[in-house]
Amino acid sequence: MLQGHFEIQLIAIVTAVACALPGVYLVLRRMTLMSDAISHAILPGIVLAFFLTHSLSSPLLILAAAGTGVLTVVFVELLQRTKLIKEDAAIGLTFPALFSIGVILISRFAGNVHLDIDAVLLGELAYAPLNRLKVAGYDLGPVSLYVMGVMLVLNLVFILLFYKELKLATFDASLAATLGFAPVLIHYGLMTLVSMTTVGAFDAVGSILVVALIAGPPATAYLMTDRLSRMLILSAVIGSVNAVSGYWVAYLFDVSIAGAIATMTLLIFGLVFLVVPNRGVIAIARRHARQKWEFAQTMLVIHLLNHEGLPEAEAESEITHLYEHLRWDPTFATQVVRYALNNQCVLQQETQLILTEQGRSIAQQALVQ
Repeated sequence: MLQGHFEIQLIAIVTAVACALPGVYLVLRRMTLMSDAISHAILPGIVLAFFLTHSLSSPLLILAAAGTGVLTVVFVELLQRTKLIKEDAAIGLTFPALFSIGVILISRFAGNVHLDIDAVLLGELAYAPLNRLKVAGYDLGPVSLYVMGVMLVLNLVFILLFYKELKLATFDASLAATLGFAPVLIHYGLMTLVSMTTVGAFDAVGSILVVALIAGPPATAYLMTDRLSRMLILSAVIGSVNAVSGYWVAYLFDVSIAGAIATMTLLIFGLVFLVVPNRGVIAIARRHARQKWEFAQTMLVIHLLNHEGLPEAEAESEITHLYEHLRWDPTFATQVVRYALNNQCVLQQETQLILTEQGRSIAQQALVQ
């Protein structure tokens, strides 16, 4: 029992990290939807390879799926280069057609084989440990763990070997081409890895969770950092947290593991989206509120500075008449005065406001700008 829990979580973690690493570059290239397209479009490649090998464990399935994934990218880019349709429309035309071909082939020629549409779409992590790798009578563990482990190593090696090239091609493809880094080859190499990773994860997690694992952790990490190296590390960590937390949610509530992991991916993204410093919704709302009060405070000190020393200065600095002079709502004017008093930009003498040196400095700087 404990071994089963451990193996399922280990497969989920390895799969999540293997998907998250190339997913970082898809998110940065604004090609996240391509992962969805590839995860569906490679189905005919899997089916055709199965017809040739009559085996669901043959490495040819991964190679055929990778080829179909690259073919999907080629079709999308060919349609896009016509400039008659945009990338999203090209993706929307390409992957449903290829996926439909795969579905037709399965329903027509593989109806009695364990290559059904539900397994491809949803997967079932709970059954992944049942498919064991045995060599010379020794049980070496789940096949899915080794498949995704190999994909994780391939992704890591590719990113480490071509880190600079990937970085440059991602952020400035024109400069990469000028420097001779062959961004087209790097692009297709990345897409090949995405295709291979996707089909490697099919048997365990299904295409829907693959898309969530490719897009979710990198998108979450993107909210937390601007550095590529940190984004890669954070994506791997977040993907692992999503996998483990999703598994235990599924275990506690007796629901689909893949569905629970996808749900946790969304919840963790939503949490970070709300509370991450500087970029989260709460931080942005606070910053906007602070900017609103700071702008109003600046208007107040400029108003007082402009009338300082003039005969009408006493009337212009009357708290009770500020809303008339600045055309503010009385309640808002009272709040702005309180804000300026707290920041020591003005002093209050009975019903009059007097500029402090700090308030005068803020007003002068604003007028200069």
